[in-house]
Amino acid sequence: MTLHLRFVYQALPTRVVFGAGALARLREEVERLGIARALVVSTPGRSSVAGAAVWALAARAAGLYDRAAPHVPAEIAADARAAATAAGADGLVAVGGGSTIGLAKAIALTSGLPIVAVPTTFSGSEMTPIYGITDGGRKQTGRDARVLPRTVIYDPDLYARLPASIAAASGLNALAHCVEALYAADANPIASLIAEEGARALAASLPSVVHEPGDGVARFDALRGAWLAGMALASVGMALHHKLCHTLGGSFGLPHAETHAVILPHAAAYNRDAAPDAMRCVSRALGADDAAGAIYDLARTVDAPASLAEIGMPESGLAEAARLATLAPYPNPRPVDRDAVLALLRDAFDGRRPG
Repeated sequence: MTLHLRFVYQALPTRVVFGAGALARLREEVERLGIARALVVSTPGRSSVAGAAVWALAARAAGLYDRAAPHVPAEIAADARAAATAAGADGLVAVGGGSTIGLAKAIALTSGLPIVAVPTTFSGSEMTPIYGITDGGRKQTGRDARVLPRTVIYDPDLYARLPASIAAASGLNALAHCVEALYAADANPIASLIAEEGARALAASLPSVVHEPGDGVARFDALRGAWLAGMALASVGMALHHKLCHTLGGSFGLPHAETHAVILPHAAAYNRDAAPDAMRCVSRALGADDAAGAIYDLARTVDAPASLAEIGMPESGLAEAARLATLAPYPNPRPVDRDAVLALLRDAFDGRRPG
């Protein structure tokens, strides 16, 4: 029997340059977009790669802004916008993870400057028109076509020295995009295919990326999985997991990727009975019977943080986090109930394996 479906899938116009040594094509890609003066954006920790990007751009480099910070604080976004204006930049090159790409998006949101993204973690932000800015202890997110990078350069060579802890946490962050895309309110068959394959690639490769950093094939597969995860995130809305992570990061200052790593198995368990088809896809991708338990076990295999306590969440803040996360909840397969969310957070705080 043929199943007739109605759905909307919006393909996004990002050019992807993928392959070992792809960073060498940076100037060519900047020229292709007609950018004459590109401001390179990074964090202090990515200064060597960012400096190489400035050098490669030569006369097309408008300078380096290396103050990107997690969750894109509003004051840094304002300072970076002023720096781009002062430098006469007509384009941006973001070299780094989600914090850096998020800052470039904050600049583009008000200026419309085109972005060339050179990701160095598995965050997936480079494939989405989603931005987030934190102001007054609240992280506000939105979608806007102006912040979608025009070109993304994926170079597996840049990941050869990625610290194991960052690889693990950012990889699980990418996996979260796949999981929530599968049970999103606006899920569709195309996004679901992308999400399941992204989850499969990430789950299969992350243990080797973390424990065998010389495994170039694993880096390639993990990066491909992160690319697919970003595409899935861009194609549909997110649910309770992302709402909780935005709340915990923006209001309690928890590290972004590590928070995703801790919360994901518990969010999957929360939605398990309300989204059985999605959970079967996740289980199939991870080669296990129970999606939530398999995610938790994968996180332990790659030595990701196991509990909110471990990454700095005060136990006294759990009730407030549950309140904030349920004030304006994202669409979610299971109704978002404050007491149930608080129970989820308590399990995550203690690092218990989902039952």
